[in-house]
Order: sequence, then C-alpha cells, then structure tokens
Amino acid sequence: MKIVLPALAIGAAFLAPIAAEAKQVTVQTTMKAYGGSGAYAVLWVGDAGGKYKGTLWLAGDRAKYWRHLADWQRASGGRPAEVDGITGASIGSGRTLKITVDIADALIDAGYQLHVDTAVEDGREVPADAVVPLSTDQAGKPVVGKGYVKSLLVTF
Repeated sequence: MKIVLPALAIGAAFLAPIAAEAKQVTVQTTMKAYGGSGAYAVLWVGDAGGKYKGTLWLAGDRAKYWRHLADWQRASGGRPAEVDGITGASIGSGRTLKITVDIADALIDAGYQLHVDTAVEDGREVPADAVVPLSTDQAGKPVVGKGYVKSLLVTF
C-alpha cells in the first residue's frame, strides 16, 4: 500500500514554520509474521531529546486504542487533531506499510528521529519499536525493530 500525503496533512505545526523547502521521504515499515490481530502503529518525529515534533501516520483508526502507543501518546498527548486525515487501517502480520511524505529540509541531518510505536490487541505494546535518524547517512539502510517491526526503511 502506497500513500502519498501533502506536507499540510503531516501537520503545519512542524513543517510550515521551519522552511519553504521540503524533501520527499518514503517510509517503509514491514511487520514480522507474529500471528494475531493487525498492529496499531504510529510514525512520529522527535528531536534528539525525544521531544515531539509531529505525527506522520497512524495505522489503526480506533482512538480508544491509541493509548497503547505509549511513547507517542506521552509525547503528543494523543489528541485527535494530531492525526486528523493521516490515519488508516492497522497493519497485518507480515504486511508492509509504505508512505511518502514531504518533510522540511530543516529536519534532515539536524538530529531529528523517526519513531515507530506498535501495539497489538491481546498482545504487547512496544514503545520505540524502531527508531531511525532522519539523516542522509541512514537513508536506504533498514533498521530492525525490537517488537512487531521487522524492518524500518527511510529513503529520500
């Protein structure tokens, strides 16, 4: 599944004030074959200290389960306005979520990180399942998750 989101859908709060220039970034999250229900997963950006900058995508559209995405929930407050227009179905076992977004150039190679938190019904919650720097050095190099995420790949 490929989803293209305009920069405004990502959240003007962390893109618009930073720069007029943006880079198209593709994020591919592949889940392990774990059995059971589809995973809720949230892709969000934080600075080097983990301070929340914005949400890129939330897989799982039932808000009552968002509290299980612990790091994102704590960082963002889990407000529906944070994910308005950027939610979709949960990610099934062994499936891949691929999204393409515009990210301000000022966030690339500036210490920002892409975080993926996951949770599965009747399974466990995995805060910071996978974390990758938004850097040109890391681009194209898959990162292995510590829970449900098999790999996280970011390309510019």
